[in-house]
Amino acid sequence: MVTGKRYRAAVIGGSGYGGGEMIRRLLIHPHVELVRVASIDHVGEPLSAAHPSLEGATGLAFQDLPPAEAAGGVDVVLLALPHKVSARKMSEIMPTPAKVVDMSGDFRLRDAAAYERYYGAEHPHPELLEQFVYGLPELNRERIRTARLVASPGCFATTIELALLPLAKAGLLEGVVHVQGITGSSGSGVAPSAGTHHPVRAGNLRAYRPLEHQHLPEIVQTLAQAGARDLEVRFVPVSAPLSRGIFATSFVELPDAWSEERLRRLYEDAYDGEPFVRVPRRRLPEVAAVSGSNHAEVGVALGPAAKGRRTAVLISATDNLVKGGAGQAIQNMNLMLGLPETASLEDPGPWPP
Repeated sequence: MVTGKRYRAAVIGGSGYGGGEMIRRLLIHPHVELVRVASIDHVGEPLSAAHPSLEGATGLAFQDLPPAEAAGGVDVVLLALPHKVSARKMSEIMPTPAKVVDMSGDFRLRDAAAYERYYGAEHPHPELLEQFVYGLPELNRERIRTARLVASPGCFATTIELALLPLAKAGLLEGVVHVQGITGSSGSGVAPSAGTHHPVRAGNLRAYRPLEHQHLPEIVQTLAQAGARDLEVRFVPVSAPLSRGIFATSFVELPDAWSEERLRRLYEDAYDGEPFVRVPRRRLPEVAAVSGSNHAEVGVALGPAAKGRRTAVLISATDNLVKGGAGQAIQNMNLMLGLPETASLEDPGPWPP
């Protein structure tokens, strides 16, 4: 329940793209005040040094602070740190009373062995894994409301999970599922690399980490929680010449008794009342329709019957920095603090993008 209280928030790791989107949303939040931003980059400089769109929007500067000090005296800490860094810092934050939303992949998996395989490092605090609630509101809303620690989902994971969640809940998701996901360059972070360098990325499509992406175990774990059985996701990610956006296409075999209209109704019913997931009727999902917003789009198509089965195509789109990242973290924060879930996230995004 919203009271007259204005909550205090800190961001740790605020110089990256995800941190910038998080800061922007916090600065316009009606119930939360951003009081500090910690970072090892741009120390002492205004936030606009890393995020030019924030020029004149705040007097805050980047501070190089120990995690416990950064978390001191605030109601909520939002971590925008890289994978493997959040895991090391959490032990310093835990003694503080602050609630925590972590955007890294360090606390999404329950299985420490899976974390070591997909993230390439032994987890430094496996005892904390069970304490984090997975922050997909469309599945775990009530658990998030009462949580102190929330692990916000990954961008690919969010997009693919939303496409398959209604089937999992209906008991229709089992066996092998094939997925292709296309992503923009901002998902790789602010530091340039061979994969994000403009001359290589522009005008190019390139697959990477086929069948081995780090979001795979997260997707399987989440859909199994929702009701999927014996699930195996075969996922091929593709880098695209976009700054923002994820576009995923998932292929699932259904009994031939299913019609496209019945499948669409399943999805419309599943997401009825969800503030940030829509099932467009007059078109299929597209990145431009969600870019810059916390909205996700999910659409369906169904192939002809063959050998007693029909291939269902589930198409989903998100902005990787908003619903796939910082926006979803704010959504989780709102739930944890008892605030309106949509606070600072209501904007539909620009058109054209």
